[in-house]
Amino acid sequence: MSNSVTRMALLALLPLAAPLAALATDAVDHSHTAVSGVLLANVRAHTARYLDVNNATGDGFVRATPCVSGPDFGAMGVHFIKLDRLGSTYPPSDDKPTALIYEPTASGALRLVGVEFIVMAGPWDIAHPKSPPSLDGNLFNLVGSPNRFGLDAFYELHVWAWQANPTGNFADWNTRVVCDHQPAGG
Repeated sequence: MSNSVTRMALLALLPLAAPLAALATDAVDHSHTAVSGVLLANVRAHTARYLDVNNATGDGFVRATPCVSGPDFGAMGVHFIKLDRLGSTYPPSDDKPTALIYEPTASGALRLVGVEFIVMAGPWDIAHPKSPPSLDGNLFNLVGSPNRFGLDAFYELHVWAWQANPTGNFADWNTRVVCDHQPAGG
């Protein structure tokens, strides 16, 4: 085949290059994304009843923080914690979040935006040396002591199951959550 014919054939195929490249990119392992989607779906399924904050308090979750806003941007929201889950040394389970996170709304209601899994570092590290907690392949973050919550060191993982987060489903701060409607006094 001559160079000009080869060149013509390549030019004719050029419009197909972008779709083929996209297909090649899709062939890359996206198992983490799939796992993340499963974790989000599981958390939603296990926490749907807590869309109504009254169900959360009825099941033993207690308000633990005012609306927590980020140091630079975004917020976490108001945390309702199930105290008996704080000291657990068992591996975390997607059906037992330690905290439910709510955003105060303009109407005065609280809107469920996510959950947080919290594991106290001391008991965990004794029971599981050299193995930080994880949930469905997502490693928890270590929050040292002293910290803004006055707690001993702990591991935590946020799951933004009810409010999309542009910075990631498991990021600490959600740029779409705000504390603008926090009542005075917390």
